[in-house]
Amino acid sequence: MPENKNSSFQHRQSAHCESGVVAALLTHHGLPMSEPMAFGLSGALAFAYIPLIKMAGMPLIAYRMPPGHIIRGVQKNVGVRMTRRTFRDPARGLRELERELDAGRAVGLQTCVYWLPYFPEQMRFHFNAHNLIAYGREDNDYLVSDPIFEYTSRCSREAMQKARFAKGALAAKGLMYYPTQLPLEIDYARAIRKAIRANFRTMNQAPLPIIGIRGIRHLARSIVKLSKSKNAAQLPLYLAHIVRMQEEIGTGGAGFRFIYASFLQESAKLLDNALLAEASSALTDAGDEWRLFALQASKMCRNRKPMDVEELSSILNRCADREAGTWQLLRKL
Repeated sequence: MPENKNSSFQHRQSAHCESGVVAALLTHHGLPMSEPMAFGLSGALAFAYIPLIKMAGMPLIAYRMPPGHIIRGVQKNVGVRMTRRTFRDPARGLRELERELDAGRAVGLQTCVYWLPYFPEQMRFHFNAHNLIAYGREDNDYLVSDPIFEYTSRCSREAMQKARFAKGALAAKGLMYYPTQLPLEIDYARAIRKAIRANFRTMNQAPLPIIGIRGIRHLARSIVKLSKSKNAAQLPLYLAHIVRMQEEIGTGGAGFRFIYASFLQESAKLLDNALLAEASSALTDAGDEWRLFALQASKMCRNRKPMDVEELSSILNRCADREAGTWQLLRKL
């Protein structure tokens, strides 16, 4: 079996899988980029309360744009060209992956967490949109840089094949991707403003009241509404679902606010712009409010604190207020 020809690859642990993989791939191929910059330049921050899509019978609550948006957003705003390939035939997907690895190329892969053996058993669940980097192979193992973990891992060919071609929602269909053309340099002044404008529209001008700032307020009202309905007994389960979507699925609501705040802070230094630094601080405060909501809701749904839906609604509206204030600052750009 071939030995690893990509031994120069530098593993980087990150807060979120897709933004971490994109930043690491670009850096490895010659365009240095931090994870917050990749996340921010893609305009990936969002909020959506989607009752038509259910998870365990509860509405989907999203705190970022859908999987794949970071890859496409960085391409659009930075001028990177990416090759993205999916496969109907798993055998062909395997051959193409190994061909790229044997040529010394590091590639991003979309996988299902459940089939990755280096994940502890208690962390495995059926989620088909986890991103990682394969940067080589030795014997029957792929060498893996998974941004969730502190160190690199190994994954057998058989397990990776299952992870890449798992069925179900968000099925990856063997997706692999890698940059093929990079700009000589990034026009940060243009790219940052362009990305912020797009994200402003997502959070403030979405046509549906369940998206963006209005979506956060909609979530606040839904908690109070449920407490007064004939299904009030489901309130603890509903709160547990909200907290799980916020803190346990991917990076979570507060986590994405902190990543975007880091993007604003880095941008403030690059552009010598005090307004961006102020907006970074304001969004960090919003992230703190999201964490406070998760803490109080967890206590209430576990009977460690009396149920108080008005308090929870008030915290969520403060989240909305702080995020709205952040975007009004950024609008001045």
